[in-house]
Amino acid sequence: MLVSSAGAGKYNAVLDIGDPAPAWKDLEGVDGKRHSLSDLEEKEVVVVVFTCNSCPVAADYEDRILEFSKKFAGPDGKVGLVAINVNQIPEDRLPKMKERAEAKGFDFPYLYDESQQIGRDYGAAFTPEFFVLDQDRKVVYMGGMDDSSNSEMVENNYLVPAVEAALAGDTPETAEAPAIGCRVRYARQRRSRK
Repeated sequence: MLVSSAGAGKYNAVLDIGDPAPAWKDLEGVDGKRHSLSDLEEKEVVVVVFTCNSCPVAADYEDRILEFSKKFAGPDGKVGLVAINVNQIPEDRLPKMKERAEAKGFDFPYLYDESQQIGRDYGAAFTPEFFVLDQDRKVVYMGGMDDSSNSEMVENNYLVPAVEAALAGDTPETAEAPAIGCRVRYARQRRSRK
């Protein structure tokens, strides 16, 4: 079976830079509330990160994500940051997500999509994987936060310059970079044997 990647990005089989961002609606967060992309309409830029509890690489990035949140997001920030988990193993389900968010002090929405549809719509393949959406909610960056899960070994930061460019109304110099992390654990979709 051949799969065409026409219209997809360099590292993403579904989305390309400039595509409208797939919207989500009514995803449950660790705060017990339902969240939608439209909740962030007042933000100039939105960063969506697909992450999870079970991936050690995702855990390596948690402190950097929190630093990013403190610098750019927050109630008065111009950037909306949302983390979404689509894995279905027990360690990645909502009760464990709540524990993790509380233990780490997440100050941004951490949402669970049991259907995994939003991850598929974004073409998210790894945790963590980042998507920067401009004011028109078009994808202007997708990929890794930087080039190393070891914060002391980072040579290239991709997320911060992409967000700064989007806030300035410019195109990020690097619009795509490979994501570093664990594979998203998508449920296999099986066909009926009728």
